[in-house]
Amino acid sequence: MSSLYRVMFVCTGNTCRSPMAEGGLRKLLENRGIKNIEVYSSGTTAASGFPATAYAIEASRIWEADITRHHSRPLTADLIERSDLILAMTPQHCYDIIRMLPEARDKIYLLKNFPERGCEGEGIADPIGGSLDMYNQTFIEIGEELGRILPEIIERVSKKAED
Repeated sequence: MSSLYRVMFVCTGNTCRSPMAEGGLRKLLENRGIKNIEVYSSGTTAASGFPATAYAIEASRIWEADITRHHSRPLTADLIERSDLILAMTPQHCYDIIRMLPEARDKIYLLKNFPERGCEGEGIADPIGGSLDMYNQTFIEIGEELGRILPEIIERVSKKAED
């Protein structure tokens, strides 16, 4: 059993929302000195190896989150299986993950719903092709969610460590 708790964010192309969420959560964990949580991301239709968009990188600097070394990767059954918690940016992403690996349903959540179950609800809009201001707004929206859910994630990590 791994002592790491693994959190994966999922969006479409893995160049905007999920890398921003990954960078934001990593920064929050770093600020608290928490080292036993691995954070990564993927995309439901992502190609491999693309960097985060320039605006996603710039917007992430709001929290001094560095995503300059990010490389996109497609969502796979293996990534789903190894994750303890999967946070989807939209209802469609949530359903796509469940469709890929139905037995993982219990660890898949819509980001804005977490910790409540279910894929229905409000998603995080895709800023791709938008202005830097749109990316900044998206990052702030993701950041608010990360701040809201961090205590629950930390609690789940503690529970896993006790198991």
